Amino acid sequence: MLTPVEETMRALDDQVRAGKVLYVGVSDWYAWEVAQANTLATLRGWTAFSGLQVPYSLGERTVERELVPMAAQLGLAVTAWSPLGGGRLARGSKDPLVGALKNVAGEIGARATQVAIAWLRRRSGRVIPIIGVSKAEQMRENLGALDIELSTDHLAELDKASSIELGFPGDFLADMQVRDAVYGSHRARIGEGM
Repeated sequence: MLTPVEETMRALDDQVRAGKVLYVGVSDWYAWEVAQANTLATLRGWTAFSGLQVPYSLGERTVERELVPMAAQLGLAVTAWSPLGGGRLARGSKDPLVGALKNVAGEIGARATQVAIAWLRRRSGRVIPIIGVSKAEQMRENLGALDIELSTDHLAELDKASSIELGFPGDFLADMQVRDAVYGSHRARIGEGM
């Protein structure tokens, strides 16, 4: 970031106070930068970010390492750009992920693009796909994702085909033995979110 975070957040707050914008969001920042900016804004009584825009799809899940959990913790909406992976998930490909996507689509009588968007919407109630189309027909097709209910088995199949390693500390902290060592018998009382 070239501009100091204090200057950025103050300038954005000025725009909100002037009535020129209602909310501010951020795109393509590190999680620590967003957290720092929102903490600073909160402490100074300025407007904090309310949304985060990131590339997010079945084919691009690396944002689940830091950005998506941070957004959930800070109450930020996530607007997902490139929800079809730049067209990768819409094209006929020998990619195993596209194969799984087409399999689920075939089982429920939907288009692969609709399934990809429906999967993304199921990630959280605060994930909003940004859909880009060049024809009205594509828009109608993509909006059909709103009518799709993916079963637990379908979600598991898509998650398995698109899974990523969280890396450290995510994979380490997700390990049940580590959780048991940290929380002991209290883990059950704390909840399964731990």
